[in-house]
Amino acid sequence: MKSLKDLKIVFLGTPEFALASLDALVGAGANIVGVVTAPDKPAGRGMQLQQSAVKKYALEKGLKVLQPEKLKGPDFLGQLRSLKADLQVVVAFRMLPEVVWNMPPLGTINVHASLLPQYRGAAPINWAIINGEKETGVTTFKLKHEIDTGDILLQHRVEITEGDNAGSLHDKLMQAGATLLVETVKGLAEGTLQEQPQGNFNIAALKHAPKIFKEDMRIDWRRNTLQIQNHIRGLSPYPAAFTLLQGKQIKIFQSHIETIATNISVGNFETDHKTYLRFAAADGWVYVDELQQEGKKRMKIEEFLRGFRM
Repeated sequence: MKSLKDLKIVFLGTPEFALASLDALVGAGANIVGVVTAPDKPAGRGMQLQQSAVKKYALEKGLKVLQPEKLKGPDFLGQLRSLKADLQVVVAFRMLPEVVWNMPPLGTINVHASLLPQYRGAAPINWAIINGEKETGVTTFKLKHEIDTGDILLQHRVEITEGDNAGSLHDKLMQAGATLLVETVKGLAEGTLQEQPQGNFNIAALKHAPKIFKEDMRIDWRRNTLQIQNHIRGLSPYPAAFTLLQGKQIKIFQSHIETIATNISVGNFETDHKTYLRFAAADGWVYVDELQQEGKKRMKIEEFLRGFRM
């Protein structure tokens, strides 16, 4: 029987969500023989090249870093083969070609921020809140051809509270995913895990989590207040739900609602110019608590109204 420390692991990931998983593996004593992350990208006012969160961490820990432009490039594939990994772990990375994910003997496992097979896709955290779910979770599974469809290894459930937005839920799932990943790799090393095909999960209707586009971000005031509240929470703090106020786009990060009959048309607003700005929805009011106008900083509603002119 092997232990986690006996496996040679290549880790593939880029943002903070992935960093938590890499750190958990390193903390558990995993033998990380290589880290694959996105190439450095220019960012900020000076457009200086910026390293990914995963690259910075890997360099600090003295880990070998690969940054391929093309995942099918012969140079990269040669470097990857030379690492002779037993297992690959991918967290918050781009789609892998089969020649990459099928390379190690134990295959490649992924950490996904939902309870698969629900919410397959690029934005599971956002869509779970937008759809008003009370629970989500993290799943570890084996990669195969179709995205997010591989056999499930382990799952962990996470509550979605009324106070959660996409940012807070991201952080909860990031930590839960890191813990579950270590448990999964230990189980694979010891040979104690039994893979479960996703078709074995008896789910009446599958919900999907496609990439968020601009049309998904615009608030539809014809919907009811709870649906709009969930929409705002599910896109906060990024990419943020938006609407137009006197012809200018405003992003709304925080709101509260009042279910009551209104005497104005949906989408119209009222304000006392001091403490509240509210929009009429199908069954009541949506009060804006925190927002950002085009070209301005993010601010609380009272601060915004001090400078707002009708």
